[in-house]
Amino acid sequence: MIVHRGADLDRAAVLRVAAGAPVELAPGLLATVGASRGALLAALEGSGPVYGVTTGMGAMAGVTLDARARAAHQDNLVVGRAVGSAPWLSVPQVRAVLAVRLRTFLHPEAGVSPELCLRLADLLNRGVHPRVPLRGNGAAGEIIPLAHVGAVVLGGADTLDGRSGGPAGFGTKEGVAFLEGVPVATALATLAVQEVSTLLDDAERVLAATSEVLRSSPDPVRPGAARADDVLEVVHTRLRALRPAPHVHGLQAPLSVRVAPAAVALVRRRAGDLAAAADRALEGVTDSPAFWDGRFAGTAGFAGTELAGGSDALAAAVLHLAETSVARTHRTLDPRLTGLNPQLSPEPGAQAGLVAVHKRAVGVAHRLRRFAVPALTGPVETSLGQEDVQSFALEAAESLAEVVAGLREVLAVELLAVHRARLLRGGLAGISPDLTGLLDRVADELGEEVVDRPYGRDVEALVGLLGGSLSRS
Repeated sequence: MIVHRGADLDRAAVLRVAAGAPVELAPGLLATVGASRGALLAALEGSGPVYGVTTGMGAMAGVTLDARARAAHQDNLVVGRAVGSAPWLSVPQVRAVLAVRLRTFLHPEAGVSPELCLRLADLLNRGVHPRVPLRGNGAAGEIIPLAHVGAVVLGGADTLDGRSGGPAGFGTKEGVAFLEGVPVATALATLAVQEVSTLLDDAERVLAATSEVLRSSPDPVRPGAARADDVLEVVHTRLRALRPAPHVHGLQAPLSVRVAPAAVALVRRRAGDLAAAADRALEGVTDSPAFWDGRFAGTAGFAGTELAGGSDALAAAVLHLAETSVARTHRTLDPRLTGLNPQLSPEPGAQAGLVAVHKRAVGVAHRLRRFAVPALTGPVETSLGQEDVQSFALEAAESLAEVVAGLREVLAVELLAVHRARLLRGGLAGISPDLTGLLDRVADELGEEVVDRPYGRDVEALVGLLGGSLSRS
């Protein structure tokens, strides 16, 4: 991927880099970065105190550094703040962080050197992936995880594969620039939005299949019922297409069926909100101090407040969708709704069927509730009071990841129930060919034996398929 301008490294490009794409910076772009760097260095002459450059950071901002201290200061800023430990971000997550950090360094406000930008591209292209801590970031921004990345930029070998970044050093203002901004939260939000969006495609398919198992009325699922809600209208349209000739029993479908389209639409809308927040973080000013109009100015763009709030909101919406899945799975065990054996047992009383599988889903949903507590709340003073508020954006990202993983698990349980019901009924005739093909692939994976078995292996197999692999099979 050749980057000619900063905007080329948008969210879609970050995803490609996370998946392994190399990065090449065009000569014209490097010249532009170099011009910004030259202007910054010229402005430093006679500019007076500059935070993190001629002074300490945080509560030490009032300490003026002499020439000797300034010479080592930018490297020291990074080394002393790499205080995290495992668990570490994954390779795709780290690659996304490096890509976002590179993107923000292409802003003129950063004022870093072309050499530093090339250094980040080189790490990506050589597959040198720093160990970046997932937890324990109690700073107002992302100083701790970014210090771990910076330590590898300096030449350390604290990487996921033990490879060294090679000897280097930060130039004037580059250490403080490296520690500012929200590239980690932005990267994690970008990856989460992609994962959620892909998983929702399968969630709609599972919902349609369960609706057919339950012989639910499609009356609430119609575009006209989503008036004034364009997102919900699209969901209704897709669900109608997945179940073109529904078999109906009873006037009212279970509420977990009727409200599920709105739950899906809410997740899609919240994912869109988080994607927009990530776009703004890629384009916005997150340096502090930022180099603006020939002078240095403090900002608050490093706080990650919107990314934290967006991740919190998406996590709550995903949890609600997961809870509707757990409720629908319970309904599939009820012969009054399905016309099938109780608990989808092949031999009621003698064999358990899926009763314990549903209990697993209940346990998953209960666990997820603790991750829906907003991370944005609960600031604690640090740095002798200089930092008295945190956004906890990385904690919000971790909670979101846990809830998305839980949604995948409970959807796997629901899909297993659909598979068992299909076998007991001898097929599901009211669904689309596309949905029939998907369920055929599930049957290929799990087999068609209708007896009790260690169902955990089936759930695990479906977890691995949901969210992309199943649809692409």
